[in-house]
Amino acid sequence: VQLQASGGGLVHAGGSLRLSCAASGSSFSSYSMGWWRQAPGQDRKFVAGISEFGELTIYSDSVDGRFFVSRDNANATLYLQMNSLKPEDTAVYYCGAVPLWRFVKVGSKYRYWGQGTLVTVSS
Repeated sequence: VQLQASGGGLVHAGGSLRLSCAASGSSFSSYSMGWWRQAPGQDRKFVAGISEFGELTIYSDSVDGRFFVSRDNANATLYLQMNSLKPEDTAVYYCGAVPLWRFVKVGSKYRYWGQGTLVTVSS
């Protein structure tokens, strides 16, 4: 599976963005998917995850209630709707594919990663 993240950009605080992650290959629906982010000088951190068919989702405390993850298996695409953005949401956002839902918050278990897309939130 190859992953291509897009949709990042510059937005004012309080604004919204939607990130997309397009997957190639026929096994997209075999993987749970996650969004992670890495701010300058920090480790990559988990943001949101979704199970293979979208029946389960999970979020980090810092984005819960503001961000919403979804997927379209027919079009092999993962989304992250980001609302009420804050300057501290500024980071490079990565999508990834992990074989098992129980590892969706464990970065070392991910099998595939996208290249990242930069989100900058100005105050």
